[in-house]
Amino acid sequence: MIHQFKYGIDQLTVGKALDVAAGRLPGVLVPEVTERIKTSAAHVQAIVAAHSTVYGINTGFGPLCDTKISEEDTRALQYNILQSHSVGVGNPIPEMVARVMLVTKVHALAQGYSGVALATLERIIWHIEHHVTPVVPEKGSVGASGDLAPLSHLFLPLIGLGEVYYKGQRRPAAAVLRAEGLEPVVLGPKEGLALINGTQFILAFAVTALQRMHNALEAADIIGALSLEGLMGTSRPFDPRLHAIRPYAGNQLVAHRLKTMLENSGIMAAHVDCGRVQDPYSLRCMPQVHGASRTAWLHLCDLTTIELNAVTDNPIIFSAEDTISGGNFHGQPLALPLDYATVAAAELGNISDRRCYMMIEGRYGLPKLLIEDAGLNSGFMIPQYTTAALVTENKTLCFPASADSVPTSLGQEDHVSMGSISGRKLHQVIDNLEYILAIELLYAAQAVDFRRPLKSGPILEAVHAFVRETVSFAAKDRIFANDIRQLHTIVADQSLVKVANEAALDNQLSLNGIYHDQFGIY
Repeated sequence: MIHQFKYGIDQLTVGKALDVAAGRLPGVLVPEVTERIKTSAAHVQAIVAAHSTVYGINTGFGPLCDTKISEEDTRALQYNILQSHSVGVGNPIPEMVARVMLVTKVHALAQGYSGVALATLERIIWHIEHHVTPVVPEKGSVGASGDLAPLSHLFLPLIGLGEVYYKGQRRPAAAVLRAEGLEPVVLGPKEGLALINGTQFILAFAVTALQRMHNALEAADIIGALSLEGLMGTSRPFDPRLHAIRPYAGNQLVAHRLKTMLENSGIMAAHVDCGRVQDPYSLRCMPQVHGASRTAWLHLCDLTTIELNAVTDNPIIFSAEDTISGGNFHGQPLALPLDYATVAAAELGNISDRRCYMMIEGRYGLPKLLIEDAGLNSGFMIPQYTTAALVTENKTLCFPASADSVPTSLGQEDHVSMGSISGRKLHQVIDNLEYILAIELLYAAQAVDFRRPLKSGPILEAVHAFVRETVSFAAKDRIFANDIRQLHTIVADQSLVKVANEAALDNQLSLNGIYHDQFGIY
């Protein structure tokens, strides 16, 4: 039996939103929901027929909210809003982000408070199912009144305007509709406003960032453990008793993961009586630092899950006689945790860079610059310049966009969240973080090779072997950019984490222990 996601009824999670967007999980409208949608649309028609004044149905928008629109012009009003609000600039957002926007908008509208027609929702679902993805510029939303500009671009194809990705090409939406034998949707009263009011741009960036950041968190623990082995650090600071008396769940999870990866390590056993009192913070405090970033990730995940199942347009239609013009479209609830998560992701890079620096210092029996013939060879001196540059770039990206607000709409929208910028910046930081982790992985694998014939535990040995299938030991200088690029691929595409998880399973070890469900994305 094929599992289905029932729009408007089932609860979306980050994992399910990604699965529906990718086509791995079918999304459907069941009869109960279609009746709810029809009833809500009928409420809007009743409002128009009764000549009641309701914002966005028979009035202008924003500062024009007091301008009454005649019944015969209510449909034209919806077309005009999609066109006039399509003012985005910059590069297109990734297709996956646009597809998550479509999925989350359908789920919000299907709850029956928005007054859209069933045919409109069915057309959006057609776009999802046939992978006809609208082209959406990345810049132009201030994150209040919803993500007006990007959502306008997202739904221009419904009315035969804008562009879409179709069969691997970027094409005019009108041409694609003709090729598919479809006519543009005829929008009714309020539909245009319902489509573009909402937080789906911010939300889609949060959803996709949560997946990427989760992978980075997992990889940071694995790579950090490998670095610790290369530096002959101790696992004593990961003792569960230590973390039981300061019981942050994120810290406890990271300590458990590190301790599990370092169990039965021959490298660890070889220096148990070395006399070293304690390791530098970037080794010893991985549970506290990586764990704090885990906590930030979890906070963002919890709030994103609420938003995934929320109704964020305006006005809300409870009945023909009961409508509320409120502020559910305001992006502040996600803008703040997105900024928090950005700092958390940057900190993973900060501590990773410190471990890189430590491995080239020539300490703890490692050769200076991680190469035996330093002088003739610069060895691994310069990759750490790259981590330093990326760490600093990330610091500049940590200024919280949500701390700023520029009034818009002639003062009607006098406080905005800027959450769209928060979401985009988080991805920029993760982009840099994945490269920082790749460079640390390059260093850690080289450092462990200098500890041979000693071996680590089965998980880290599997990780090291996987790295060596991609990048060889460096006995002399070469173009390290090639190594960095190859290791970046296995970090970013989740294959490094997959190898570690499979090795844990093969050896009957639990990397995530009791924390798996809490810190998962499904």
